[in-house]
Amino acid sequence: MDLSGLLAYITSFLIMGGIYAVFALGLNMQWGYTGLFNIGIAGFFAIGAYSSALITAQMPTGLYAHYVKQIIGLNLPFIFGVLGAAAVCGVIAYLIGKPTLKLREDYLAIATIGIAETVRLIFNNERWLANGPRGLMGIPQPLSGLVSPQHYNYLYLIIVIAFVIVIYISIERAVRSPWGRVLKAIREDEISTAMMGKDISSFKMQSLVFGSMIMGIGGALYAHYTRAISPGVFEPLYGTFIIWVMLMAGGSGNNKGAIFGAFMIWGLWIGSKFLTDLLPYTIKPRAPYIRFLLVGILLELILLYRPQGILGEEKVVSKHLEDN
Repeated sequence: MDLSGLLAYITSFLIMGGIYAVFALGLNMQWGYTGLFNIGIAGFFAIGAYSSALITAQMPTGLYAHYVKQIIGLNLPFIFGVLGAAAVCGVIAYLIGKPTLKLREDYLAIATIGIAETVRLIFNNERWLANGPRGLMGIPQPLSGLVSPQHYNYLYLIIVIAFVIVIYISIERAVRSPWGRVLKAIREDEISTAMMGKDISSFKMQSLVFGSMIMGIGGALYAHYTRAISPGVFEPLYGTFIIWVMLMAGGSGNNKGAIFGAFMIWGLWIGSKFLTDLLPYTIKPRAPYIRFLLVGILLELILLYRPQGILGEEKVVSKHLEDN
């Protein structure tokens, strides 16, 4: 592999690692700081990706319209697609949380995984909505006219890094505020927090919506990077399981850990492909399952020997304590 090919490979790895870091940060907001068991990340992944694609793409016309069916095509700029993806995911999260957050924690898990699979099946079966199983192609890329196509990924890497930094800073400021300390108190002891006069349901809802909006942004970034999405992309293993592993590996309750875990596990996932390429021809069709098995084994080892994650949870959650 020559130098240009190596740079292109590293750039692609960093872009996907950054996108998954966004998902891990959103999950950390929900689980790491509030204890909300969301196992339907793939649903918000899909909603964010499709929402941004439909907002920024053009409506098919002429002969092309016979092959591509979609409900809308607003042809708006990239930033509107990202904001729209966040807004739609926030609304869906509110609708999920309204009937479930006042019940036991496992009801949220049941609701989110059910919604995630329902979302995937809707996009797969309702062709009028977003072209059914064929999905959407030719999703516009932001600022693509500024650089040549062969150098565009370097520009998109800057865009992804900018989003990761902004989201990281926003969450850090939020969780180190009184609002964030209430979330952590809810996670540690919900009854005691309620006795202090805090509206538990309201704070849980805010955390669920905030984290889901971040996941929607991750879905939008993915759609505009790959330029093609289909329901098959948003399988639970690919869109939920691996993100949970990233957060557990890096350290739940630690935003730096969420980012670190995303890049580490994505690096392992990419590296495992080279290993499975060495397998005999008769076993190669099972390579994706072997890769998931390797990631699952890693998760088991982390839970056994480093349950707090590699970086562990941050103990200081107040900026005032840091200053002192």
